[in-house]
Amino acid sequence: MKLIFAGTPEFAALALHAILAAGHQVTLVLTQPDRPAGRGMALRPSPVKEVALAAGIEVFQPPTLKDPAAWERLRAEQAEAMVVAAYGLILPQAVLDVPRFGCLNIHASLLPRWRGAAPIQRALLAGDAESGVCIMQMETGLDTGPVLHSGRLPIEPGETAGSLHDKLAELGARLIVETLAGLPGTPAPQPDAGVTYAAKIDKAEAQLDWRLPAERLDRQVRAFNPFPGAVALLDGVPVKVWRAACATDENPGAAPGTVVSAGADGIAVACGQGVLRLTELQKAGGRRLPAAQFLAGHPVRPGAAFALPA
Repeated sequence: MKLIFAGTPEFAALALHAILAAGHQVTLVLTQPDRPAGRGMALRPSPVKEVALAAGIEVFQPPTLKDPAAWERLRAEQAEAMVVAAYGLILPQAVLDVPRFGCLNIHASLLPRWRGAAPIQRALLAGDAESGVCIMQMETGLDTGPVLHSGRLPIEPGETAGSLHDKLAELGARLIVETLAGLPGTPAPQPDAGVTYAAKIDKAEAQLDWRLPAERLDRQVRAFNPFPGAVALLDGVPVKVWRAACATDENPGAAPGTVVSAGADGIAVACGQGVLRLTELQKAGGRRLPAAQFLAGHPVRPGAAFALPA
């Protein structure tokens, strides 16, 4: 098929790879403008742009799609469909109407659960047992369109946002290729029951509140790995917590935030219920370290206390 592709991060780049490998003709790629990144803050192209340039595909990076000139640019392609994956711009109706088969979105949740910007993190925070990908016919509503194809997978113990992202990216790449092969297909309306919204992650959510149960804090650590990283405050200094394990049956009899023990197996911290053992940590400007190495450079003794959020 003759396609337009719109996407920005690695999740979308994997789908673009799969679409090209399946033999489809992608004549135009839309992606977010290059952003400054790294210590030098040099402009860096998105992963999708890198794939497009390597494949010799023209790249279009409009700051908005509300401009009629952009609509005309898309119409000129005479594409049969437009595939959208984590693009980052709202598509107005004028854009949705451009391709013959409309715009197909690769969404990383089991719709109607977790419509919105951060479905992977929200699924982990909520303790969902499974996740998945839906290929949705786009409408102007927020992820409200009918579903053409879907797949699901279990959320494994210890799953992080990073590991779940990679699994869902692979699943989404396979499903979009299958969906394109079956167009126009028969989209199924989303049910009215079970709608939830995955709000964008705010960095303020990253601070660990030790008054919560250890199980909830463990989910928070995993949901915010690799971004933005869960944060604990020790002696007024922020410490990123990248890995942890919870012991819900332990009752240390200490105030929430109190260090119960500290050793090679981790820093055990009392919670509102149970204990959270911190096993991989990072101080500002430092490297991510296993607990044993972290403690060698930053001693933490039983009785020390992590601060509670205000």
